[in-house]
Amino acid sequence: GSVFNYGVDFTGGTVIQINLGEKADIGEVRKKLETTGIKGITVQSFGKDMDILVRIPEVGLQPKVIENRTLEVISKDYPSAKVVRLENVGPKVGSELRGKSLKAMVLSCIAILIYIGWRFQFKFGVGAIVALIHDVLVVCGIFAVFRLEFDLQIIAALLTIVGYSVNDTIIIYDRIRENLTKYDQNKIPIEKIMNISISETMNRTVITSLLVLIVAVSLLILGNEIIRGFALAFTVGTIVGTYSSIYIATPVALEIEKIARRYRK
Repeated sequence: GSVFNYGVDFTGGTVIQINLGEKADIGEVRKKLETTGIKGITVQSFGKDMDILVRIPEVGLQPKVIENRTLEVISKDYPSAKVVRLENVGPKVGSELRGKSLKAMVLSCIAILIYIGWRFQFKFGVGAIVALIHDVLVVCGIFAVFRLEFDLQIIAALLTIVGYSVNDTIIIYDRIRENLTKYDQNKIPIEKIMNISISETMNRTVITSLLVLIVAVSLLILGNEIIRGFALAFTVGTIVGTYSSIYIATPVALEIEKIARRYRK
Protein backbone atom coordinates (compact mmCIF):
# COMPACT_ATOMS: atom_id res chain seq x y z
CA GLY A 1 0.00 0.00 0.00
CA SER A 2 0.89 3.67 0.13
CA VAL A 3 3.42 5.10 2.61
CA PHE A 4 0.67 7.36 3.97
CA ASN A 5 -2.84 6.60 5.12
CA TYR A 6 -4.37 9.19 2.77
CA GLY A 7 -7.71 10.73 3.69
CA VAL A 8 -10.63 11.17 1.31
CA ASP A 9 -9.17 14.56 0.27
CA PHE A 10 -6.43 12.71 -1.64
CA THR A 11 -7.98 9.36 -2.59
CA GLY A 12 -11.54 10.33 -3.48
CA GLY A 13 -14.58 8.80 -1.79
CA THR A 14 -17.22 9.63 0.79
CA VAL A 15 -17.02 10.23 4.54
CA ILE A 16 -20.20 10.15 6.62
CA GLN A 17 -20.27 11.13 10.29
CA ILE A 18 -23.30 9.58 11.99
CA ASN A 19 -24.67 10.17 15.47
CA LEU A 20 -26.26 6.89 16.58
CA GLY A 21 -28.17 8.34 19.52
CA GLU A 22 -26.70 5.66 21.82
CA LYS A 23 -23.32 4.01 22.55
CA ALA A 24 -21.88 2.51 19.38
CA ASP A 25 -20.86 -1.11 18.93
CA ILE A 26 -18.35 -0.66 16.09
CA GLY A 27 -18.08 -4.40 15.33
CA GLU A 28 -21.85 -4.74 14.92
CA VAL A 29 -22.07 -1.63 12.72
CA ARG A 30 -19.28 -3.00 10.49
CA LYS A 31 -21.11 -6.31 10.02
CA LYS A 32 -24.35 -4.54 9.19
CA LEU A 33 -22.68 -2.25 6.63
CA GLU A 34 -21.23 -5.26 4.79
CA THR A 35 -24.82 -6.05 3.76
CA THR A 36 -25.05 -2.81 1.72
CA GLY A 37 -22.98 -4.47 -1.02
CA ILE A 38 -20.53 -1.53 -1.08
CA LYS A 39 -16.93 -2.79 -0.82
CA GLY A 40 -14.10 -1.31 1.25
CA ILE A 41 -16.22 0.42 3.90
CA THR A 42 -14.33 1.28 7.11
CA VAL A 43 -15.92 2.34 10.41
CA GLN A 44 -14.31 4.04 13.40
CA SER A 45 -15.55 5.71 16.55
CA PHE A 46 -15.35 9.48 16.39
CA GLY A 47 -15.12 11.80 19.36
CA LYS A 48 -18.06 10.96 21.61
CA ASP A 49 -19.23 7.36 22.22
CA MET A 50 -22.32 7.91 20.09
CA ASP A 51 -20.58 9.17 16.93
CA ILE A 52 -19.07 7.01 14.21
CA LEU A 53 -17.18 7.84 11.03
CA VAL A 54 -17.95 5.74 7.97
CA ARG A 55 -15.45 5.93 5.08
CA ILE A 56 -16.45 4.62 1.68
CA PRO A 57 -13.90 4.54 -1.19
CA GLU A 58 -14.89 5.86 -4.62
CA VAL A 59 -17.46 3.33 -5.94
CA GLY A 60 -19.17 5.34 -8.69
CA LEU A 61 -22.39 5.98 -6.73
CA GLN A 62 -23.93 9.34 -5.94
CA PRO A 63 -23.16 10.57 -2.36
CA LYS A 64 -26.92 10.74 -1.59
CA VAL A 65 -27.38 7.09 -2.64
CA ILE A 66 -24.46 6.02 -0.41
CA GLU A 67 -25.82 8.10 2.48
CA ASN A 68 -29.33 6.63 2.14
CA ARG A 69 -28.09 3.03 1.91
CA THR A 70 -25.80 3.48 4.91
CA LEU A 71 -28.47 5.12 7.06
CA GLU A 72 -31.09 2.57 6.03
CA VAL A 73 -28.92 -0.33 7.27
CA ILE A 74 -27.79 1.43 10.48
CA SER A 75 -31.25 2.68 11.48
CA LYS A 76 -32.52 -0.92 11.82
CA ASP A 77 -30.41 -1.21 15.00
CA TYR A 78 -30.15 2.47 15.85
CA PRO A 79 -33.53 4.07 15.04
CA SER A 80 -32.47 7.54 16.18
CA ALA A 81 -29.31 7.58 14.01
CA LYS A 82 -28.79 10.77 11.99
CA VAL A 83 -26.15 12.03 9.58
CA VAL A 84 -24.11 14.87 11.09
CA ARG A 85 -21.66 15.44 8.22
CA LEU A 86 -21.23 14.21 4.66
CA GLU A 87 -18.09 14.85 2.60
CA ASN A 88 -17.48 13.65 -0.93
CA VAL A 89 -14.41 14.03 -3.17
CA GLY A 90 -14.11 12.63 -6.71
CA PRO A 91 -11.02 10.50 -7.49
CA LYS A 92 -9.75 12.96 -10.14
CA VAL A 93 -10.02 15.89 -7.70
CA GLY A 94 -8.26 13.78 -5.03
CA SER A 95 -5.23 13.02 -7.20
CA GLU A 96 -5.10 16.66 -8.40
CA LEU A 97 -5.08 17.89 -4.80
CA ARG A 98 -2.23 15.50 -3.97
CA GLY A 99 -0.15 16.87 -6.87
CA LYS A 100 -0.92 20.49 -6.01
CA SER A 101 -0.08 19.96 -2.33
CA LEU A 102 3.35 18.58 -3.20
CA LYS A 103 3.88 21.50 -5.60
CA ALA A 104 2.95 23.99 -2.83
CA MET A 105 5.56 22.45 -0.48
CA VAL A 106 8.32 22.45 -3.12
CA LEU A 107 7.58 26.01 -4.32
CA SER A 108 7.50 27.39 -0.76
CA CYS A 109 10.95 25.83 -0.08
CA ILE A 110 12.38 27.26 -3.34
CA ALA A 111 10.97 30.72 -2.52
CA ILE A 112 12.56 30.57 0.97
CA LEU A 113 15.92 29.47 -0.51
CA ILE A 114 15.87 32.41 -2.96
CA TYR A 115 14.82 34.93 -0.30
CA ILE A 116 17.41 33.89 2.32
CA GLY A 117 20.10 33.50 -0.35
CA TRP A 118 19.40 37.08 -1.46
CA ARG A 119 18.84 38.57 2.03
CA PHE A 120 21.85 36.85 3.64
CA GLN A 121 24.10 34.51 1.65
CA PHE A 122 23.56 31.32 -0.33
CA LYS A 123 25.08 29.13 2.42
CA PHE A 124 22.43 30.39 4.84
CA GLY A 125 19.68 29.61 2.34
CA VAL A 126 20.89 26.00 2.05
CA GLY A 127 21.06 25.67 5.86
CA ALA A 128 17.47 26.92 6.20
CA ILE A 129 16.19 24.53 3.50
CA VAL A 130 17.94 21.49 5.05
CA ALA A 131 16.30 22.39 8.41
CA LEU A 132 12.87 22.78 6.78
CA ILE A 133 13.14 19.47 4.91
CA HIS A 134 14.06 17.86 8.24
CA ASP A 135 10.98 19.40 9.95
CA VAL A 136 8.64 18.22 7.19
CA LEU A 137 10.17 14.71 7.09
CA VAL A 138 9.84 14.22 10.87
CA VAL A 139 6.14 15.16 10.86
CA CYS A 140 5.43 13.08 7.73
CA GLY A 141 7.38 10.16 9.26
CA ILE A 142 5.17 10.15 12.37
CA PHE A 143 2.01 10.15 10.23
CA ALA A 144 3.42 7.34 8.06
CA VAL A 145 4.65 5.11 10.93
CA PHE A 146 1.46 5.37 13.00
CA ARG A 147 -0.81 5.25 9.90
CA LEU A 148 -2.55 8.48 10.95
CA GLU A 149 -4.84 10.03 8.39
CA PHE A 150 -2.96 12.31 5.99
CA ASP A 151 -5.21 14.93 4.39
CA LEU A 152 -5.30 18.62 3.39
CA GLN A 153 -5.26 19.68 7.05
CA ILE A 154 -1.82 18.11 7.44
CA ILE A 155 -0.54 19.98 4.35
CA ALA A 156 -1.85 23.21 5.94
CA ALA A 157 -0.03 22.30 9.18
CA LEU A 158 3.21 21.55 7.27
CA LEU A 159 3.09 24.92 5.48
CA THR A 160 2.45 26.63 8.85
CA ILE A 161 5.45 24.80 10.35
CA VAL A 162 7.67 25.80 7.38
CA GLY A 163 6.74 29.45 7.90
CA TYR A 164 7.19 29.29 11.67
CA SER A 165 10.51 27.41 11.54
CA VAL A 166 12.05 29.71 8.93
CA ASN A 167 11.12 32.71 11.12
CA ASP A 168 13.16 31.18 13.97
CA THR A 169 16.06 30.48 11.62
CA ILE A 170 16.09 34.04 10.23
CA ILE A 171 16.32 35.51 13.76
CA ILE A 172 19.50 33.46 14.39
CA TYR A 173 20.94 34.21 10.95
CA ASP A 174 20.35 37.93 11.40
CA ARG A 175 22.28 37.90 14.68
CA ILE A 176 25.12 35.90 13.04
CA ARG A 177 25.33 38.50 10.27
CA GLU A 178 25.47 41.35 12.83
CA ASN A 179 28.16 39.57 14.84
CA LEU A 180 30.27 38.75 11.77
CA THR A 181 30.72 42.52 11.24
CA LYS A 182 31.05 43.23 15.01
CA TYR A 183 33.82 40.70 15.79
CA ASP A 184 37.19 40.34 14.11
CA GLN A 185 37.09 37.02 12.26
CA ASN A 186 40.89 36.79 12.26
CA LYS A 187 40.92 36.67 16.07
CA ILE A 188 37.62 34.85 16.75
CA PRO A 189 36.77 31.76 14.64
CA ILE A 190 33.41 31.73 12.80
CA GLU A 191 32.24 28.75 14.95
CA LYS A 192 32.55 30.90 18.07
CA ILE A 193 30.74 33.82 16.45
CA MET A 194 27.87 31.46 15.50
CA ASN A 195 27.77 30.07 19.06
CA ILE A 196 27.63 33.59 20.52
CA SER A 197 24.78 34.44 18.11
CA ILE A 198 22.76 31.32 19.05
CA SER A 199 23.27 32.06 22.79
CA GLU A 200 22.12 35.66 22.35
CA THR A 201 18.92 34.64 20.54
CA MET A 202 18.22 31.51 22.66
CA ASN A 203 15.88 33.25 25.14
CA ARG A 204 13.74 34.72 22.40
CA THR A 205 13.63 31.42 20.46
CA VAL A 206 12.65 29.29 23.47
CA ILE A 207 10.06 31.72 24.89
CA THR A 208 8.35 32.23 21.49
CA SER A 209 8.30 28.47 20.85
CA LEU A 210 6.88 27.73 24.30
CA LEU A 211 4.02 30.18 23.72
CA VAL A 212 3.23 28.58 20.34
CA LEU A 213 3.53 25.11 21.90
CA ILE A 214 0.98 26.00 24.60
CA VAL A 215 -1.52 26.91 21.87
CA ALA A 216 -0.70 23.77 19.82
CA VAL A 217 -1.04 21.42 22.81
CA SER A 218 -4.28 23.14 23.86
CA LEU A 219 -5.71 22.49 20.38
CA LEU A 220 -4.54 18.89 20.61
CA ILE A 221 -6.11 18.24 24.04
CA LEU A 222 -9.21 20.45 23.92
CA GLY A 223 -9.94 20.51 20.18
CA ASN A 224 -12.43 18.10 18.61
CA GLU A 225 -11.59 15.10 16.40
CA ILE A 226 -11.85 17.11 13.18
CA ILE A 227 -8.80 19.29 13.97
CA ARG A 228 -6.82 16.65 15.91
CA GLY A 229 -4.60 15.77 12.92
CA PHE A 230 -3.71 19.42 12.33
CA ALA A 231 -3.03 19.98 16.06
CA LEU A 232 -0.76 16.91 16.29
CA ALA A 233 1.25 17.91 13.20
CA PHE A 234 1.50 21.48 14.50
CA THR A 235 2.66 20.36 17.98
CA VAL A 236 5.37 18.03 16.63
CA GLY A 237 6.38 20.63 14.02
CA THR A 238 6.78 23.38 16.63
CA ILE A 239 9.18 21.21 18.66
CA VAL A 240 11.28 19.99 15.70
CA GLY A 241 11.17 23.43 14.02
CA THR A 242 12.68 25.04 17.12
CA TYR A 243 15.62 22.69 17.52
CA SER A 244 16.30 22.43 13.78
CA SER A 245 16.85 26.20 13.58
CA ILE A 246 19.60 25.89 16.22
CA TYR A 247 21.09 22.45 15.61
CA ILE A 248 20.63 21.96 11.85
CA ALA A 249 20.28 25.29 9.99
CA THR A 250 23.32 26.96 11.58
CA PRO A 251 25.75 23.96 11.50
CA VAL A 252 24.87 23.30 7.82
CA ALA A 253 25.65 26.95 6.98
CA LEU A 254 28.94 26.60 8.93
CA GLU A 255 29.94 23.43 7.06
CA ILE A 256 29.25 25.06 3.68
CA GLU A 257 31.35 28.07 4.75
CA LYS A 258 34.24 25.74 5.77
CA ILE A 259 34.07 23.92 2.43
CA ALA A 260 34.00 27.28 0.59
CA ARG A 261 37.07 28.49 2.53
CA ARG A 262 39.01 25.31 1.75
CA TYR A 263 38.04 25.69 -1.90
CA ARG A 264 39.13 29.36 -1.94
CA LYS A 265 42.52 28.43 -0.43
